[in-house]
Amino acid sequence: MEQPVILIDGHCYLCQDIVRYLVKRDSRARFRFAALQSPAGRSILKAMNDGGDGDMDDFDSFILAVNGRYYNRSGAALRVWKGLGGWRSLAYALIVIPAPIRDAVYRFIARNRYRWFGKSEQCLLPTKEVRERFLPEGF
Repeated sequence: MEQPVILIDGHCYLCQDIVRYLVKRDSRARFRFAALQSPAGRSILKAMNDGGDGDMDDFDSFILAVNGRYYNRSGAALRVWKGLGGWRSLAYALIVIPAPIRDAVYRFIARNRYRWFGKSEQCLLPTKEVRERFLPEGF
């Protein structure tokens, strides 16, 4: 079983905070990370699009790649919470809400994240602890 990889917008401060939050709470290091804009992220996006280019510049999605399956938006977020275990896994119960409704909330947050949390012109500048969890060429 391959280790799950979470793809994030490397320029988004909210996304960077989420990575730091997950690294701190994922004591078993279940998840790896890559910025969507990085060579590793683009490679995963290409595989996700069955080798086609798809929309390689759509960076407003949170993507979870695990064992050749790809989840995005709210579905990815809920699966990550479930993967953390403990009380956080209870958030997965929200999966019963139809995806179009969950994703509408997700898209609202994604559309406003730069305004609310800010945007960096550079990809994430991680601590050593965070850097160790990123894929090679994941920045």
